[in-house]
Amino acid sequence: MNFRRQRKDVVDVNLTPLIDVVFLLLIFFMVSTTFTRETRLSVELPEANGVAALDASELIEVSVAASGDYAVNGDKLTRSDEATLRTVLLPLAQVSTDVPFVITADAKASHQAVVRVMDVAGQLGFVNLSITTQEPGQAGGQ
Repeated sequence: MNFRRQRKDVVDVNLTPLIDVVFLLLIFFMVSTTFTRETRLSVELPEANGVAALDASELIEVSVAASGDYAVNGDKLTRSDEATLRTVLLPLAQVSTDVPFVITADAKASHQAVVRVMDVAGQLGFVNLSITTQEPGQAGGQ
């Protein structure tokens, strides 16, 4: 018996054309793609409803000067520390913590001074905090 060995043909996959096509696609996408840099974020802000202004007697206003000095309802505090601020605000908090608590800070006041007022107000239980701002184009200040 004569057994012949069967030849096994080596199957090759020629990858050269595939690599060429991939590189051509890569070059095409690199050349045709345009990159844009977003320079601003478009945000649609809600409009304010016309609400009657509150009487000065119905709110607590803490002013923060550029030097870091505090004034509560127009009365300047002797010291500009957290303990003094807490001592002055504690009797007002015992009356009611639902009254509007307005923080009016100078534009040059340190953020630490403003955050200190917010911390003390939060610790005393005030829930209706707001910070006043000045509209662009308004002259002067408080």
